[in-house]
Amino acid sequence: MALQSMTGFARVAADHDGAQIAWEVKSVNGKSAEARFRLPPGLERLEPALRQALQKRFSRGNFQATLALARRSAQTQPVVNEAFLGDLAALARRLEERFGCAPASADGLLALRGVLDVPEAVETEEERAALDGAILSAFGEVLAALENARRAEGGALGAILAGLLDRIEALTSQAEADPSRDPKAIRERLAEQVRLLMDVSAGLDEARLHAEAAFLATKADIREELDRLRTHVASGRSLLASGGAVGRKLDFLAQEFNRESNTLCSKSNAASVTAAGLELKSVVDQFREQVQNLE
Repeated sequence: MALQSMTGFARVAADHDGAQIAWEVKSVNGKSAEARFRLPPGLERLEPALRQALQKRFSRGNFQATLALARRSAQTQPVVNEAFLGDLAALARRLEERFGCAPASADGLLALRGVLDVPEAVETEEERAALDGAILSAFGEVLAALENARRAEGGALGAILAGLLDRIEALTSQAEADPSRDPKAIRERLAEQVRLLMDVSAGLDEARLHAEAAFLATKADIREELDRLRTHVASGRSLLASGGAVGRKLDFLAQEFNRESNTLCSKSNAASVTAAGLELKSVVDQFREQVQNLE
């Protein structure tokens, strides 16, 4: 399965029996699949089916879906209440003869309430079901287009994350190969420190001092942190290769990277190792920031 970003946009237009259907869907980062729908009045009945279709396809992201629907005006024949119109015309003539009122016009009489009625087109159950099906079909198409957009961006993110894993591995190797970690260099450094302390205070127990120095050297060893960093790099590459919704797992892995890099810096007894550890922390921060965009 391919990696998916949680950000994307898609638009699909369709025609159904003269009705123009247009869907726009965009998504941004989210902890789960949450959707907000903007539907024309009367189509709220479709929201449960639309939400189910979206959550079936995507596991994470905040989605906003907007439907625009332009229906063809149905041709309906106006209905004239001729009896009522005749009564009004007769009344108008009497008023004209008796009071000298201006003669009534046809458009004036037709504008009176109750004379002319333009009935609204009635949608049958079959027509409604067909329109609902067309809207849901178009929604499926826009979700497929959105998925393609998210996969394209996910592929780019995967390449960035793979590069950051390479950098983490390189910094791990740099810290591992640092001259300060050579056993001979460690022994010489400890011997010099013990010698300086003995020169300052001759009353110190030399054997005890050597034992304490050896204990501190063991405590400062970063072998375990280096091994775990390499293991985490291998896990990260495996997750990227497997694809799918691995964003959460990679986020947890980023936390482990951060923990090991912090420990490496705290244990470091050489400026060069500390510098590598600080750069490692910076790369891990970049890794975690990019992971937040993955499904």
